[in-house]
Amino acid sequence: MLDRLAHALRTDHPDRPAVLHHTRTGATRTAIRRGELADLADGYAAALHARGLSPGATVGVAVRPGPRALAVMLAAHRLGLRIAVLDPTAGPDVLAARLGLARPDLVLADAAAQALAGWAGPLARRADLALPRLAALGPVATLGRRLPGCAPRLRPATAPVPAGRDERDGDAVIVFTSGTTARPRAVVHTREGLAAGLRTVADLVAPQPGTSVLGGTFFVLVPALAAGATVALPARRPEALARQLARLAPAHTYLTPPQLRTALSAGARFSGRVWTGSAPADAALLHRVKQAGAEQAWSVYALTELFPAAAVEESDKSAHDGDGDLVGHPLPGIRARLADDRELLLTGPGARHRYLGEEPDPWIRTGDRAALTPDGRIVLAGRLKDMVLRRAENIYPGLYEPALHVPGVELALLVGVPDGHGDERLVALVQPGPGADPRQLRAALSIPLDRMGSARPDAVLFGTVPLAGRSRKPDRSAASAHCARELAR
Repeated sequence: MLDRLAHALRTDHPDRPAVLHHTRTGATRTAIRRGELADLADGYAAALHARGLSPGATVGVAVRPGPRALAVMLAAHRLGLRIAVLDPTAGPDVLAARLGLARPDLVLADAAAQALAGWAGPLARRADLALPRLAALGPVATLGRRLPGCAPRLRPATAPVPAGRDERDGDAVIVFTSGTTARPRAVVHTREGLAAGLRTVADLVAPQPGTSVLGGTFFVLVPALAAGATVALPARRPEALARQLARLAPAHTYLTPPQLRTALSAGARFSGRVWTGSAPADAALLHRVKQAGAEQAWSVYALTELFPAAAVEESDKSAHDGDGDLVGHPLPGIRARLADDRELLLTGPGARHRYLGEEPDPWIRTGDRAALTPDGRIVLAGRLKDMVLRRAENIYPGLYEPALHVPGVELALLVGVPDGHGDERLVALVQPGPGADPRQLRAALSIPLDRMGSARPDAVLFGTVPLAGRSRKPDRSAASAHCARELAR
């Protein structure tokens, strides 16, 4: 589909808007036209080739979703390069560990990402991560506007570019998930697997030429643009998003459940079909979306390892009267089975090939306990993972808990506490050592907490961490219940 998109941008209405940005008032403006996006992708391909990047090389990308990020993906695909998706909000220690695992030949970052990660010293607030440390892991270049303190720009070039190797099983993208700071874990998708996932989205959503789609993810942009639709990037502020929806009246809208809730609170009205995922979406939320004007409201079950896996419309979800969360039938080509402990296992053409540094395994362990109905639908019954899901972001406690063990801390856990709306609050439960002064501990913890970026907990509680089993390991379930009681006081 990336090949199809690259061709369609230049041959199918190249003067038509490809991506729309929003203004503060909720109005939209053209960010880039279809032909311009094709030219930008060609320019980046030439620039990357001029830097000596050859098929199989790895490019780290820390760029906000939008035209430049998509152009880089198209350029990398053309050259046979592998993209490593980097999240600068993960905190400097986690980011450095992930860079150490991926070992990119080049890191591309926009000015905002560099400032957030501390790469642009004058723009960083208190981050302890400087360009020389990252430079040891590979060169850095700025994508888009360069601000003082940023790395040199990657300027689009015009030189001829040879076609990359057409290897279906070649690596296309690396996306980091769990693991500790010392041992990060990353999902690897091949070119063939990525193409299969994009085809599944295209078949499910079926965008039409000349229509508008609201959404900002790669899996929204590519199928919509390949079909000839125009994509509008969602406004961040709920009030602006509500005005944007009213003026655009998109045929398809993709927003996370937290975005839907804040948009509804701002009085948003919907149109066409609305899709949501990345976090639990109950039937009540989907019903509210339809009451606000949507023709259909769909919940999509997806993982970093397999996007998408299943989908269900509000009417079917509301009709489910059994236990658990109905997420629908596996999408075409997806197979599901249960392990002995009832963990849901999935596989399919779009499944990840492997975890970086590990052997391939066709079956994905989702970490979700589940049941399969007689007609093959998937019903989730809670997570087996330690992962905490907050505001559509997966947070893995093992990444951050070691940093909480400062002098005076005997034990510390990060747990999720349900907030009653299908989301979770992230809470640090810290057990002080004998004789430790809580005030001094809070001061000592401020440094690692500041370095946690978007994974910073919503609350820090002092108390005894519950233990369980013969080995007396920390009991996360009991710790979560304890924190919920404390927060309710």
